[in-house]
Amino acid sequence: MALCCVLRPPRCRLRPPPLALRCHRSPVTTTATPWARKEKARVSCSPPEPSWEERLANAVTPLWRLPYQEQLQVKYESQRKILQTLASRLEELGIDAQKPGGLCCPLQPVVPSPIINGYRNKSTFSVNRGPDGNPKTVGLYVGTGRERNIVCVKANHMENIPSKHKQVAQCYEEFICQSPLDSCILFHEGGHWRELVVRTTRCGHTMAIITFHPQQLGQEALATQKALLKEFFTSGPGAVCALTSLYFQESTMTRCSHEQSPYQLLHGAPHIFEELLGLRFRISPDAFFQVNTAGAEVLYQAVGELCQAAGDTVLLDICCGTGTIGLSLAHQVSKVIGVEVVEKAIEDAEWNAAFNGISNCEFHSGKAEAVLPQLLASWEDARPLVAVVNPSRAGLTLQGRSSHPELQGHPQAALHLLQARGGSHEELPRAVLPT
Repeated sequence: MALCCVLRPPRCRLRPPPLALRCHRSPVTTTATPWARKEKARVSCSPPEPSWEERLANAVTPLWRLPYQEQLQVKYESQRKILQTLASRLEELGIDAQKPGGLCCPLQPVVPSPIINGYRNKSTFSVNRGPDGNPKTVGLYVGTGRERNIVCVKANHMENIPSKHKQVAQCYEEFICQSPLDSCILFHEGGHWRELVVRTTRCGHTMAIITFHPQQLGQEALATQKALLKEFFTSGPGAVCALTSLYFQESTMTRCSHEQSPYQLLHGAPHIFEELLGLRFRISPDAFFQVNTAGAEVLYQAVGELCQAAGDTVLLDICCGTGTIGLSLAHQVSKVIGVEVVEKAIEDAEWNAAFNGISNCEFHSGKAEAVLPQLLASWEDARPLVAVVNPSRAGLTLQGRSSHPELQGHPQAALHLLQARGGSHEELPRAVLPT
């Protein structure tokens, strides 16, 4: 079973798609040569250049031109081809995994998302030059670093991004445009203002996280910038965003964890909260949480059905984040063991278990490929063992019938790997691989 969500930006605000070409024949004077007439007709019939909004939509949600049901079918066919390829690779290794249709396992129809507009609960906005040359544009990238053609386009027309996220992005752009400090486009060229992450919940909470390159600024200058940022979002024009939490992170790298560079709370509560399947979850700035909350509820219910966990089952929740999958299934298994590399997320998971009165869970901090061997090396429990991971992560390579070689020595172990693939870049499951 798979769940996907690919959205279409509003057509009314975009130029006609390239397939809808218009040919206008201009009057041709009698003195024009046949070659000139042919060339003029060719130019007038050429497709219009796509707008920047179209280019962004094509980059972030490539299927946006298709009706939603057709998008689901494209996703289904994509997964079918992947499973066919996997079956062929396994056959090359001497493993007979082919099922009817040439697949290595059954592929169920794609389950549509319950929400198809404004469903994202997390958005990451970059700061770079816009199409108009503004070096402090807050939006999403079009282009690649390799081609050196990156342009930052505002995401106002993207319907999968909630209006609250767009509002915070617009306010952040207003703030940095007023700032005498430059944006940090390339580290070695200087500049300071960088990414903005916005997280929202169905409980009405909004968290903003601003990444800042300190360059050579001293502590006093940094304190001044943090004070100005706080003032803008609490009593200035940015107060309209009604932020629950405002975080600031000084980062000299592309990505920094809390341990490498602590998230500094400038205003509000240290956490935001979400409700899912009757449970309440605490979320830290860098903790993983499914970007589609309503879709996550459908996903976790599907996982519960697919893993066929009985009352004596032990569930391994690999890359567990705040513990959502394990805690959601804790009532139908005997024990849940969660593994997560982000320490703050583990703290959230432990808090979430205690707050929701769930006592059959334990959580371990560290990389899954390092923690799992230690957990399973001395595993003598006769209870069935089921492992779940979503989305797929670095370090989870296919080896034989298991994505974790440590599980191969346990005949009762079943690993359900839920992969996040798709044109919408959403962290949602795409397929269930064989056990």
